[in-house]
Amino acid sequence: MDEIVKQAIAKWPNVPHCYGWLALDARGNWRMRDERAQALNLPGDRITNAALLGFINRNYMHDEPGQWYFQNGPQRVYVNLEATPYVARTDPAHGFVLHTGEPMQDIEGAWMTETGRMLLKGAKKIAIVDDRDMAQCIAMLCMRGRLAEDQQLLDWLEDGQDSDTLTFRHGGKQFPMQRITLDAMEEYFGFVREPRPV
Repeated sequence: MDEIVKQAIAKWPNVPHCYGWLALDARGNWRMRDERAQALNLPGDRITNAALLGFINRNYMHDEPGQWYFQNGPQRVYVNLEATPYVARTDPAHGFVLHTGEPMQDIEGAWMTETGRMLLKGAKKIAIVDDRDMAQCIAMLCMRGRLAEDQQLLDWLEDGQDSDTLTFRHGGKQFPMQRITLDAMEEYFGFVREPRPV
């Protein structure tokens, strides 16, 4: 957390929280959701200002119930999540990098949804893989000890057969690919997609 943010919290400790105005989409874009976007359930305008993005990323955290927020000075701006609290992208130097710019370290598990979206967990962070990077990730999937073929992946997704044989290879390790539904992600990983005032 930025020092200026800590000072603002100390100076104004009782500023009300903000809900619905900030969102993180499934490609790792921060989006500002004005009243119109909220009323029409639109994604909102993509934030592109580099300084603002850096400030949001540095001050992005969660509360005990698993609601994610951006600490904007003394105010918590709670974040609506399209998918997960983090979005991962492939990176030639680090393997995977989170939407905040941090390398995704110590990957310890991999999941795939019923729609073929991949999730990774590492260093207590859960991230959906940006769908534009899935082509690169398919080269990390193995079945029966060999690179998985397209039809094998489709069969695995569709009927669940041989679910224990699909594995994810990364960083010299291999993990069984686990199944998870989009609807089950929040409860399983302990985060809240749409924070609400208590």
